[in-house]
Amino acid sequence: MTRRNLINNRLLALACIIFMILVLTACGGSGGPAIIAEPVADNCNSTSVLENGVCTTFAVRMDERASTPFTENGQSVSLEVVSFRPLQAGRYPTVIIHHGSTGNGSDPSLFGLTFTNKSITRYFVQRGWMVVFPQRRGRGLSDGLYDEGFKTDRSSYSCQLELALGGADRALEDLDTITDWVRNRTDVDTTQMLVGGSSRGGILAVAHVARRPDVYFGAINFVGGWIAEGCGDFRSVNRTLFVEGAAFAGRSLWLYGENDSFYSLSYSRTNFDSFSLAGGVGTMIEITRAPGLNGHFVINDRELWERDMDEFLTGL
Repeated sequence: MTRRNLINNRLLALACIIFMILVLTACGGSGGPAIIAEPVADNCNSTSVLENGVCTTFAVRMDERASTPFTENGQSVSLEVVSFRPLQAGRYPTVIIHHGSTGNGSDPSLFGLTFTNKSITRYFVQRGWMVVFPQRRGRGLSDGLYDEGFKTDRSSYSCQLELALGGADRALEDLDTITDWVRNRTDVDTTQMLVGGSSRGGILAVAHVARRPDVYFGAINFVGGWIAEGCGDFRSVNRTLFVEGAAFAGRSLWLYGENDSFYSLSYSRTNFDSFSLAGGVGTMIEITRAPGLNGHFVINDRELWERDMDEFLTGL
């Protein structure tokens, strides 16, 4: 091998390594450091998956606007809602999946990212469900100010109890509005509805299902929490919201990952214990991802939670 070929090979190897570690910033965590998500698994769009080298469509995507009772500066506020349904027309059991935050809230450029997740979408669509991803006020393409518990100078999320819980209450108002909007759709089977979410969306799902037991028959919590472990009043804030959800008589599924950059498994167990002691009914599953992967993104690893999700749905 010539010296030039050796150099070229080393450069190629370095380029491959750089490519492998490039990642996309994701809207997942809450009240902690900025976090990184894995690259997209294939080059197909949000409604198709790579099969035998070909992108095969598995769902129909609908991008819509949900009207709300909210106004800001004299203007009506509407929310962006992205839905995925099976290819066949009909009325579907429906799961609403709520997004998380944006790391520690210090980068406004992340507020405008629209959250969907192909892994959870494909799982439910293949079972005949519709999956709805609403974007709360000020997130994605939704109208309004994003104001879910910031410091007074809006430099980042607040770790103080009063401000943090005030932000959570605002978010829960959005969940209530979205719930009513989805129930009015003609393609939704309103007798079969679930609510779920990841990170802040997960803890919101647990809290909200207790407010709307007439609508939902279960909640799915992927790595839920409002503010990150070690952030000021994090224990009181997260416990308050989880205990609120304990009033729901139905079941919930809690899916948490080892090596989570926001919530250690030991800490998340204490939240589940508080929820259970308050009368909540749920199952907590602990997941270990591949080495080096952030446990905060277990939602991406369908193969690691699919059987538990099947058992949860069957139990319901």
